[in-house]
Amino acid sequence: MKIRRPRLPRTRAGQRRLVRAVVAGCVLALSPATWLYVSTADRLRTTADAPSAPVAVVFGAGLSKGEPSAYLAHRLDAAVTLYREGRVEVVLVTGDNSREDYDEPDAMRAYLTRHGVPDPRIVEDYAGFDTWDSCVRARKIFGVDRAVLISQGFHIRRAVALCEAAGIDSVGVGVDAKHDATWYYGGTREVFAAGKAALDAVFRPGPRFLGPREPGVARALASTR
Repeated sequence: MKIRRPRLPRTRAGQRRLVRAVVAGCVLALSPATWLYVSTADRLRTTADAPSAPVAVVFGAGLSKGEPSAYLAHRLDAAVTLYREGRVEVVLVTGDNSREDYDEPDAMRAYLTRHGVPDPRIVEDYAGFDTWDSCVRARKIFGVDRAVLISQGFHIRRAVALCEAAGIDSVGVGVDAKHDATWYYGGTREVFAAGKAALDAVFRPGPRFLGPREPGVARALASTR
C-alpha cells in the first residue's frame, strides 16, 4: 500500500496559516509550563534561605534496593538541614507504598532517623501516589496548612503550585542534583506533567485514596511545644 505524504500548502497565504497554526499549537502546549513558572516565581528558596515553617514535606523519588535513591537522599538531606537549624519542627514524608515490597515512606523515615531527626518528629503518608495526591492528603488528612516543600529543582514548581491549589501556604526548596540522564528525563517529563497539574489545579479531583483524618502531624507538633 502506498502511503500518501501530507502536502504542504503551495500558496503563501496557506503557508502563513500553517505557520500560525503551528505556533498556536506550541503556545497552547507550553502554556501549563508557563503557568507553573509564573505562579511560583516568588515561592522558591534554597536550603540556605528557606523560611521557618511548622512542617517540611518531602516527596518520594524512588528506592534502590530498599534504600532512598540518590535523588531522594538529596531531598531528605535538605530536610535534615532544616530540622537541625530549627526551621522546621516536623517532617512529613509522602510516597508510594502500594505494594508490600515497595515502601518509600518507611525508607525515608529510616534515613532521617539515621541522620539525626527524632522518630517522633517524622510522619508518614503511605498514599502519596503522585504530587497532587500528596498535596491533597497533606491538607485534608494531616491538617497541614503551611509548609516548606522539598524536591529537585525540576519538580519543585509543580509541587508548590499544586499544594497551593490544595490549600497549603507553600514555599519550595529545590535541591541541587547532578545533571545526569535522570535529571534530563525529569525535566522533560515536567513539560508534560504540567498539563495534568493545570487540570488538577482547576478541577481539584479527589486523590486515589483519601481515608480518615490522621492526627500524626498535630501530635508531633504538640510534642515540640
